[in-house]
Amino acid sequence: MKGLLRLIAYLLVAAVALELFFVARIAAMAVIAPQSTAFQRSEAWQIAIHRGSKGAWRQEWVPYAQISDNLKRAVIASEDADFIDHNGVEWEAIERARQRNAKAEELAARRAARAIARGKPVRPVQLRGGSTITQQLAKNLLLSGERTLLRKGQELVLAMTLEVLLDKRRILEIYLNNVEWGEGVFGAEAAAQYYFKKPASRLSAGEAARLAVMLPSPKFFERRLGSSSYLSGRASTIVARMPSAELP
Repeated sequence: MKGLLRLIAYLLVAAVALELFFVARIAAMAVIAPQSTAFQRSEAWQIAIHRGSKGAWRQEWVPYAQISDNLKRAVIASEDADFIDHNGVEWEAIERARQRNAKAEELAARRAARAIARGKPVRPVQLRGGSTITQQLAKNLLLSGERTLLRKGQELVLAMTLEVLLDKRRILEIYLNNVEWGEGVFGAEAAAQYYFKKPASRLSAGEAARLAVMLPSPKFFERRLGSSSYLSGRASTIVARMPSAELP
């Protein structure tokens, strides 16, 4: 019994130490730009395994003022319309996403049964998230990509910590400089140069909207930027929403 209690105590101490480490890292980001994120390090490892030294890596940090307001508005309009107002987590959006996903899984199960009966391949179910920009940043900065309740809970805690220790402008600046826009393409400057051969400061509304559409599935859209009818239609919708997107 004493051994079990001692183990529990060690685990609690380790958990507290980990949380303090996360808090210290986030606090430092108020003045120091993160050199890399947990997600980027994972991607770098995958690229090294599959491509070796041939794997390209594009990223260049640029200050908030050197990122086009078009891109800021496009990303907010596409990913998190209430970015300015929430405290890092939108509980109603999470619940709506849970309900949508439950229906999607039910429909996918019926389709899978029919496909199996006909000897056809089963298509994977497409699930939607209800994450805010702050939650996405928390996940990419510090956490693994696994989908568990424990990791999701940690994401929510870190998102609220980000909102307490950093202002909205800094959160958006870090997000736009680190988010993935294709295999080995991270941040607004790298994406603008890679796809449009121009700096992030000069992105037009249409170009910014197309980049914003890519965010949920950047690798999927990487080779379809100029040919996807869905991307073009969605980009037009985002351009129409951009004027109402409030910037920090």
